[in-house]
Amino acid sequence: MLNTKHKLGLALAVSVALLTGCSSDKQEEKQKSVTGIDKNPFPSTYQKIDSKPIVITNVTILDGIGGKIEDGEILLRDGLIVQVGKSVSSPSGAIEIDGEGKWVTPGIIDNHSHLGVYPSPSTRSHADGNEVTSPVTPEVWAEHSIWPQDPGFQRALAGGVTSLQILPGSANLFGGRSVTVKNLPNRTIQDMKFPEAPYGIKMACGENPKRVYGEKGGPMTRMGNVAGYRKAWAEAQEYRTKWTDYETEVKAGGSPKAPKRDIGLDTLAGVLDGDIIVHMHCYRADDMGTMMDVMKEFNYKIGTFHHAVESYKIADKLAENKVCSAMWADWWGFKMEAYDGIKENIPMVHAANACAIVHSDSDLGIQRLNQEAAKAWADGKRAGIDISQADAWQWLSANPAKSLGIFDKTGSLEEGKNADVVLWSTDPFSTYAQADKVFIDGAMVYDRSNPESWPVSDFELGQIAEGDAK
Repeated sequence: MLNTKHKLGLALAVSVALLTGCSSDKQEEKQKSVTGIDKNPFPSTYQKIDSKPIVITNVTILDGIGGKIEDGEILLRDGLIVQVGKSVSSPSGAIEIDGEGKWVTPGIIDNHSHLGVYPSPSTRSHADGNEVTSPVTPEVWAEHSIWPQDPGFQRALAGGVTSLQILPGSANLFGGRSVTVKNLPNRTIQDMKFPEAPYGIKMACGENPKRVYGEKGGPMTRMGNVAGYRKAWAEAQEYRTKWTDYETEVKAGGSPKAPKRDIGLDTLAGVLDGDIIVHMHCYRADDMGTMMDVMKEFNYKIGTFHHAVESYKIADKLAENKVCSAMWADWWGFKMEAYDGIKENIPMVHAANACAIVHSDSDLGIQRLNQEAAKAWADGKRAGIDISQADAWQWLSANPAKSLGIFDKTGSLEEGKNADVVLWSTDPFSTYAQADKVFIDGAMVYDRSNPESWPVSDFELGQIAEGDAK
């Protein structure tokens, strides 16, 4: 039975939720009444798993924003991080986990994944990541291709990944919308969508659009690429102005005819409004410099350059323009525009006070992102760039959360944030470290010591993969 305090708290919570819901509903209804456009036709239906309070004690804690606590404790309750420090309170009925010799970090966030759109097993029949029918396809959405049964989600979870962004591929100048999900496999992608996470749009620089479209009407060159971006942004500006004028006239009491709806330009106008974040595949420093010029010409914001192997050459400009770089530790040279990488790229970007991120772009790499960060951290130290492990963990949690627009909810071990947490068997910068337990919204969703608890997709039932222990 609920006690009085809990009943009151529940009543207040319900009231606030209802009031918030009414306010939100009215705002949404007002928006619809003016434009007739539903800006969120596929809302998140994600539900947190119920969990008891959990206290993890006797651990080394990296809080994800540069802090390190030896012999620390952390309290998770009601899906949130409640306390972090040398000592925390332990509520009645809490599950207590003694983590002697172990480490706790925020869950890893991969801001560049194609899980679900290029699932395992990799077959042509369910390779749904690239809409290679036109160089400009902002009208497609990755979430309409994602196969939630992809076993890769469970493999990533075992590597400590609690959230990820799933992007379309990089064949097109504008490849379509991305989506951010909690790594809790479910029946539909809407059940996995990170609540209130903003959408992103995938764009691509350089060789890919040239290779795919060079003999199919273009673009054939980098200057052709840039002409394609500029033409699309100019159309988006015009489209946005038409809708703004329409809304202004409606609000003034007029009865204008609504502009013709364009699904692709809806997305580009959303970028111009600041509602959708640009994620841009770019390797070379000069390409990134050009794209920041285009960004200024059309007054939008690039959130992150992905695969940015030459970011070290322009780290100061990236910091000045507040554009993140998502990078690999030591993967480059597989084509000309990826030729001039160096192992110190990530620490050099960090040292320039720019936003550095370690990403995977791989169904295998996503399982070992802690090791990717460790390699980059060690390469920086050998080059004389002395970065603490506590600072370096930002590359895996806080910075990708900022890149995705969800840092107010996750990405660090701060009170009030989602309890997305990993308990590591040892120092996570060690080759031997493994994710012992993974928590999402305070619920233990992976326990390495208990194979019976490991999530299994329907697709895998009765099928034992190589090296699997099911």
